[in-house]
Amino acid sequence: MKSIVALQSIVTPSSDGLEPSDAELNAIEWEMPLILADVDLLDAEIAVLDRTPSDLDAQRIRRARRRMLTARRVLINQAIGSVLAGAA
Repeated sequence: MKSIVALQSIVTPSSDGLEPSDAELNAIEWEMPLILADVDLLDAEIAVLDRTPSDLDAQRIRRARRRMLTARRVLINQAIGSVLAGAA
C-alpha cells in the first residue's frame, strides 16, 4: 500500500519572505486605531443591511464615522509632522 501522507517540506513552505518585516508590523501597529475605527463603522453598517436603520442605528453609524474620520485625521497629521520634521 502506498503512503498518502504529505511530506512536511511540501506542506509547510519555508518562511523566506513570507513573514511581515519589522517595518511592516510597525506600520500596521501605527495604523491600528484607523483599522479598528473602520471595523466599528463596518459593524454598524452591516447591522442595518437587512432593515431600515432606527434612530439609534443612525446615531451608531454617525459616531463610528466620526471616530473613523478622527483616527484618519490624527494619522495624516502624524505623517505630515514626521515628514516635516525629517525635512528640517
